Amino acid sequence: MLRSINSLNDFQINATDGNMGSVDDFFFDDHTWAIKYLVLKTGNWLTGRKILIAPAAFGSPNWENQSFSILLSRQEIENSPLISDDRPVSKQAQADLHQFYGWPGYIYDPFPAPSEQYPLPGQELDETGEDDPHLRSTNEVEGYKISADDGSVGQVEDFIIDDEKWIIRYVIVDTGSWHTGRKVMIAPDWIESIDWFAGKASVSMNRKAIEESPEFDPSRMVNREYEIRLYDYYGRPKYWDR
Repeated sequence: MLRSINSLNDFQINATDGNMGSVDDFFFDDHTWAIKYLVLKTGNWLTGRKILIAPAAFGSPNWENQSFSILLSRQEIENSPLISDDRPVSKQAQADLHQFYGWPGYIYDPFPAPSEQYPLPGQELDETGEDDPHLRSTNEVEGYKISADDGSVGQVEDFIIDDEKWIIRYVIVDTGSWHTGRKVMIAPDWIESIDWFAGKASVSMNRKAIEESPEFDPSRMVNREYEIRLYDYYGRPKYWDR
């Protein structure tokens, strides 16, 4: 199903043998927009460490109880390779984690866009000590400015994820004072460019097109009927037809 990533914030994380903490953030790959890790907030337990859980270890979120199960024990997480909380996550650290847990190298979308290069299941991570420049935080990207061909549109407020394939399907843009707080959805592959250093992105469409697009209602689930309306409105190829 398609869900708001912000609705998962602070969900309780349950290991196989007890509560672990809560959801703090998600990391995604900025080429594929696939979720690579859930970031776990453990409170006073394991302080100073960044705890990353890959989708390979995800159970099913319980939306009613606001909890999230993972297929790991507290002991496994405690014994996992150390990732410092005060520096970016390196490729080597990711490789160590995947080797320790026996996770596949990458989580990938089986229906990628033609222009996207997805690694094959089981493909090895690049085991270098370099920071991974393509690993992005959803918390960090919220607030990024979005511009159309003819001016500012608004800023990133949220993301819509597929909670089965764990990939970001849409970016939610709050148009703010420009259009009385109207919220719109934009698919990641409609984004023309992103300046990660400046915290801004551009889309190849005009403000009027965005103004008249099907409005996103945060109180309602995103369903296939709405997606069809959105893709037909912009005349874009539908991801589920690829």
